[in-house]
Amino acid sequence: MGDVDSLSKEEARKELRRLAREIADHDKAYYLKDAPNIPDADYDALRRRNLEIEARFPDLKRADSPTDRIGAMVTDGFSKVTHAVPMLSLGNAFDEQDVRDFAGRARKFFAHDKNLELAFTAEPKIDGLSASLLYENGLFVQGATRGDGTVGEDITANLKTIEEIPKQLKGTGWPEAIEVRGEVYMSHADFAALNKQAQETGGQTYVNPRNTAAGSLRQLDSSITASRNLKFFAYAWGYVSAPFAQTQFEAIKALESWGFKTNPLTIRTTSVEEMLAHYRNIEAQRATLGYDIDGVVYKLDRLDLQERWGYVARAPRWAIAHKFPAEQATTILEAIDIQVGRTGALTPVARLKPVTVGGVVVTNATLHNADEIARKDIRVGDTVVVQRAGDVIPQIVKVIEEKRPSGSVAYKFPDRCPVCGSRATREINENTGEPDVVTRCTGGLICEAQAVEQLKHFVSRRALDIEGLGDKQVAAFYKEGRIRLPADIFNLKARDGVDFPPLAEQEGWGEQSSKNLFAAIEVRRTPDLDRLIFALGIRHVGETTGVLLAKSFGNFAEFERVATAAGEGDEEAIENLLSIDGIGQTVVNSLGAFFANRRNRAAVDDLLGVIEPRPYELNVAADSEVAGKTVVFTGSLERMTRAEAKAMAERLGAKVSGSVSKKTDILVAGPGAGSKLKKAEELGLLVLDEDGWLELVG
Repeated sequence: MGDVDSLSKEEARKELRRLAREIADHDKAYYLKDAPNIPDADYDALRRRNLEIEARFPDLKRADSPTDRIGAMVTDGFSKVTHAVPMLSLGNAFDEQDVRDFAGRARKFFAHDKNLELAFTAEPKIDGLSASLLYENGLFVQGATRGDGTVGEDITANLKTIEEIPKQLKGTGWPEAIEVRGEVYMSHADFAALNKQAQETGGQTYVNPRNTAAGSLRQLDSSITASRNLKFFAYAWGYVSAPFAQTQFEAIKALESWGFKTNPLTIRTTSVEEMLAHYRNIEAQRATLGYDIDGVVYKLDRLDLQERWGYVARAPRWAIAHKFPAEQATTILEAIDIQVGRTGALTPVARLKPVTVGGVVVTNATLHNADEIARKDIRVGDTVVVQRAGDVIPQIVKVIEEKRPSGSVAYKFPDRCPVCGSRATREINENTGEPDVVTRCTGGLICEAQAVEQLKHFVSRRALDIEGLGDKQVAAFYKEGRIRLPADIFNLKARDGVDFPPLAEQEGWGEQSSKNLFAAIEVRRTPDLDRLIFALGIRHVGETTGVLLAKSFGNFAEFERVATAAGEGDEEAIENLLSIDGIGQTVVNSLGAFFANRRNRAAVDDLLGVIEPRPYELNVAADSEVAGKTVVFTGSLERMTRAEAKAMAERLGAKVSGSVSKKTDILVAGPGAGSKLKKAEELGLLVLDEDGWLELVG
């Protein structure tokens, strides 16, 4: 990979497409396994490059652009809590220019607000476990982990053992109901004392305070949690029954007055230079704070402006985390393993002689792909510099060539799949004619790695989320033949004891556990439309794209009809897909290829014979005049920015398209409108100016 500044626009487009695909695959593997077979470095290093390219080419940003994934997964030991307001992640900034770009995006978004002074808060980013605390009439009634952002674990009993979490709010002015959010962490002193005690008694020692705090909070025995002396910083909120502040800084002060501990290093500032100065000030104090932080979080101060600026798929636009520089160490690369993903991608993983980097023992690191190995000339036996970017993610920075052993030979990337032995090739990009950076197995469904990974993806938490059917169970059922295709999952109970020995009699299973599995499968027989589309594992169709398609077509039958027609070359179907704002040619090609495959269509038909997908329902205002209508904006808007106009339309249930067609309902035309206005007039569409649009939507 070349330097970002040297990329041409077409090279950037190609890289963003590759990065979106690779990050999506690695992200799923990381969050579904306690010991991921894809190193964490793949996610972070690729995501950072994606952000750098998007900063240079903002117009190329994709609808499925990678965002922070929400890390903690819900375990079986706790009941589930659905968050009334999702607990989102944060976008990352890795240098000062990223922060300047963040502030620049804010100024650009609110460009039409004359004489508006934008203020931001800056606070340390605590390295712990996010928690949400629900208070009703001032009393703490329920606490939960972040989980997957939508559903978390009920850890109320454990949170009640933390002294810094008030059981009854102090003072006055708090809403009747409020979800206070913050970070549970362990101090350095308490962590050292815990490890000292463990060493003296011959017990388990712990790797770092963050993981220890997370593990302590998930103990089924709350007395263990109580013994760990955990602490809590409040810094945000979710659901509130009534507004209680006008700014972020004012809200933090309110939380403090109600008895919460808030971080004393939180400030309010009106300039980027002050934000960066505070970052450097916090970084200088980092070693003496007594608790782990991994950066500084900046947030737009005014809450009404936060609401206007809005959100991307899994993060607010109005906040960003400025990460601290990586820590490094030197070790030996002992082997290079090849992992095969569900799309057939061969991903090289470095197996390292264990080394501690920033307090964490690192044994694996990413090698990305064949080109990256060749560019850095990485060889087995090399002494390498390992870095944990953002204090978390391991990656190989460089080889120390003077320490290379004699007789060393360059690494030859395999041309055969290590799982099934099929030929492994690099696809040719249809636009550039150049080979893709990713090497893929051509074995398809005959390759166990791909078939099993596809099924794992189908049942994963962000797809159909079938509880009790994890990676090990899927792999075992596939090997046994119980499950080969998605439809087999929903026929599992009917075939139990008929085609296969009763599951309850198999090792590791019993009467109750098998009943629980069948019940969990039954619950998912009516899946959400966007989850089902995502679960199919179509290349380039991530969660965000799944939502876009579900919103646009409303039901699976219409989605399948249009996608199948697109695969047959139907120009109207292709235009229909391309008219969806955020859907590009790559996604259209991928959808067409998937549904043009008879084996795929047969598998989908079999699946639809045993499930009933729920139509996608938009949550819009009851009196919305534009719900369900397709709107196109063109020309210069004078009272709001284009991004704000789009956000407004989508909040009201409209579908925003980038092109005019006979399916368009409304064209909003500002000064300078050109070909789109002409086409709309030819089609006899409703054309409004900006004032007319605002009057229509009230």
